[in-house]
Amino acid sequence: MLFAPELLLLIGSLVLFCLCLGKGNGKLAKNLTLGLAIAASLLSLATLNMKGSMFYDAYHVDLFSQLFKLGISVGFVAVLMFGSELKGIDDRMRPEYFLFMVLSTIGLMMLVSSVELLTLFIALELSSYSLYLMVPMRDDHGGLRIQMEAAIKYILFGAVATGIMLYGMSFIYGLTGTTYFVELIPKLHTLASTPTAMLAIALFMSGFFYKLAVFPFHFWVPDVYQGASNVTTAFIASIPKLGAVALLIRITTLVAPVGGEAVVTMLMILAVCSMFYGNLSALVQTDVKRMLGFSGISHAGFVLLGLLTLKDTGYATSMYYIAGYLFMNLACFLVICKVSRNGENVTIEDLSGLYKRAPLLAFTLLVGMMALAGIPPFVGFMGKFMLLTGALRDGHLPLVILAALNTAIAIYYYLSVVRVAFCSAPEERPDVPVDMLTRLVSISLIAVIIAMGVAPRQILDIATIAVKSIL
Repeated sequence: MLFAPELLLLIGSLVLFCLCLGKGNGKLAKNLTLGLAIAASLLSLATLNMKGSMFYDAYHVDLFSQLFKLGISVGFVAVLMFGSELKGIDDRMRPEYFLFMVLSTIGLMMLVSSVELLTLFIALELSSYSLYLMVPMRDDHGGLRIQMEAAIKYILFGAVATGIMLYGMSFIYGLTGTTYFVELIPKLHTLASTPTAMLAIALFMSGFFYKLAVFPFHFWVPDVYQGASNVTTAFIASIPKLGAVALLIRITTLVAPVGGEAVVTMLMILAVCSMFYGNLSALVQTDVKRMLGFSGISHAGFVLLGLLTLKDTGYATSMYYIAGYLFMNLACFLVICKVSRNGENVTIEDLSGLYKRAPLLAFTLLVGMMALAGIPPFVGFMGKFMLLTGALRDGHLPLVILAALNTAIAIYYYLSVVRVAFCSAPEERPDVPVDMLTRLVSISLIAVIIAMGVAPRQILDIATIAVKSIL
């Protein structure tokens, strides 16, 4: 049972591989993948309170790992539900597409349970290379082939970030003589103030800064978001970030609670750079996916505000915020996938008059954008409020002022999208059909975004307990 969610997806991926060998199995592959995702979510929920180690203690199952697995699998279900039509992906490629999506999800699930460096690296590569292959699977629209350029940038930046991370791992192994986190932590605590240890941890973090799209590991984001199909972008923009945050929390425990001044300074600089770069770049975007890409960079900066406290409450707040970001982002991408008629990218102008063309989608977009902007009573407001409060409590007043300024900047471009959707005439744009499955996902996402914003205490308490279990 400890390995049940991963085992189910592994068996499912073998079945999908067999489906790839035939023709015309796209619909069967879609139904199978959705069934696997729902079953994995239920198994993650069933194993939430289980504890145990496997594979010579390289793989640890606890509340911390299972919470992230639950988030990953629920996000996977949502993406499959609203992206079931797979506009922009050729029918012949769909079984392979679903196979790589499942493999990436397995990699992320294994990543959050990995407590040994080599196991962690293998899980990270499994999740990453599956995504690299999904990006160029998009259909050619107008012969631009932007998906090929996006895929090349994605894999090249990924390879460089992985190389830097491996270099950091080699330093850590050289300093401690072990690859196991349980043995690494006490040894690195005694070395935490040395320059070599700081360098090793900074390099190690680079691979996950890349996943989270933290400045300066963000350069792939706008082009990949724009070049990949809408469903692929929805997956890349939301689910892998959970895995990145889980591992960044584990890595920051290598220096907490002593000797982490250099790491805290580094996280502060990266947070400020990410927030300003992401928000200022998003102001001038006309493509909605590209805008959400730059906004994701700024949100990565906010996540770092919780990590730099080096405390369990800060880590728990980062967990809460990234979970909220998952649902806020999915709400926006649901609208993009439905407004796009043939899988083409959606510009802000394409959302004109959406309140008449599809009222539920317009309301979903309103909730998603206002939550991302940090407006109450949504989860985005409560998450930012608690992150800023935690940073202020630790004496980072200049950082809090800069973060609050960034929140004000972000409100402008998020609400400009809402203004176009609600205050512009639809002109000759057709109504957007919304099926029952999409309605269900829309209402569920809205309910979760509001519920997490109104009642955060229970979620934070669970997250705090989960974090304490790994400290």
